[in-house]
Amino acid sequence: MSALPTPRGRLTPQRDLSDLTWLRVGGPADYLFQPADLDDLCSFLRDLPRSVEVFPMGVGSNLIVRDGGLRAVVIRLGRGFNGIEIADGTVTAGAAALDAHVARKAADAGLDLTFLRTIPGSIGGAVRMNAGCYGTYAADHFVSAQAVTRAGEVITLTASDLNFQYRQSDLPNGCVLINATFAPPVGDPEELRARMADQLAKRDATQPTKERSAGSTFRNPAGFSSTGQADDVHDLKAWKVIEDAGMKGAIRGGAQMSLKHANFLINAGGATAADLEGLGEEVRKKVYDSCGITLVWEIMRVGEK
Repeated sequence: MSALPTPRGRLTPQRDLSDLTWLRVGGPADYLFQPADLDDLCSFLRDLPRSVEVFPMGVGSNLIVRDGGLRAVVIRLGRGFNGIEIADGTVTAGAAALDAHVARKAADAGLDLTFLRTIPGSIGGAVRMNAGCYGTYAADHFVSAQAVTRAGEVITLTASDLNFQYRQSDLPNGCVLINATFAPPVGDPEELRARMADQLAKRDATQPTKERSAGSTFRNPAGFSSTGQADDVHDLKAWKVIEDAGMKGAIRGGAQMSLKHANFLINAGGATAADLEGLGEEVRKKVYDSCGITLVWEIMRVGEK
């Protein structure tokens, strides 16, 4: 790898990434960079050789890093990138701010971002993946975001720039999101807090929240999230087609499709990234053979096998 610039933040070579992902698997990154502040991030990206790949990483809640590791500089934002500001009916959150914290702080101010409360991850990932649940998505309340380019410039991105779709956006390659602004609907703080408590109870009752997972494994073939409403239909939900294919509870090495929720891939103990990805691919094949549907991964898989 080409010589890297010397930042003020922490630059760690051959950093094992397994302890930074919720699934606790994966090999090392060539480097892990934790910038000291925005200026440090900008100057590092500006001076980084273009031949060196960059991979922005959030809290690792929706990620499998393969066992061979990642030939890139992984950029992980921390303090200084997790602030939450509320003014004039808008919420601006740093990319490293946790979705749940943003939802709670917004509710206290009488602003409804309750859909974020049960999403495991940070705001950068929520924008990148157009995260959503209960029929609401990040795109629904999105105003703009700021990102740093590979040239080290801070740019503003609009919804049309990102071209939000179900579980994806067109974030320019190599850009590192640093914050996002939302304009949520107004609500009564007590009612919003009660709604979030109800959502958490429902999540804990139906999902393996105490297991090592990465959230939903596959996108719903229906092309939308569960609405949480009484009239929600399940025919084209990922969990339903996985169950119908007989893969609920399936095991491969230390990996398992949860018995509590068939669309949750869990590290049941000692799993490798290869176990997890291999089981996911086996599920995809069985579902296709069963009903002709090709499941699309929602979990991001990166690195070398």
